[in-house]
Amino acid sequence: MTKGDKYLIIIIIIISLISIIYVERDATSYNSKYISIQVNGKEYKKITFNPKMVGKTIPIKTKYGYNLIEIGDKKVRVIEADCPDKLDVKQGYISKPGETIVCLPNRLIIEIKGENGENEIDYLSY
Repeated sequence: MTKGDKYLIIIIIIISLISIIYVERDATSYNSKYISIQVNGKEYKKITFNPKMVGKTIPIKTKYGYNLIEIGDKKVRVIEADCPDKLDVKQGYISKPGETIVCLPNRLIIEIKGENGENEIDYLSY
């Protein structure tokens, strides 16, 4: 490996670290985050994060099944479910916009959504 190869590797690593920091900072720049709970493809409930909701549990009882959701400090998880595999319970907390918890037997989707207050394109790739 020549001296030029070493410089090239160092430059690539620095550029990679800068882009990771930029993307991570941009992903958390939402003014408000909320929880979207969907059952069978339709919005069942929309919950905005606020300090009063921390520690609260929300039962979701439908004809498809039962799930118990716990709200944490800007995070959410399923703590109880009557589905056979309980993958939604095992997943734990989600906290970033775009993350989801899915319970297929109960047709439940819990998603963190964010509003950044801007109506512009986030990323564009060619």
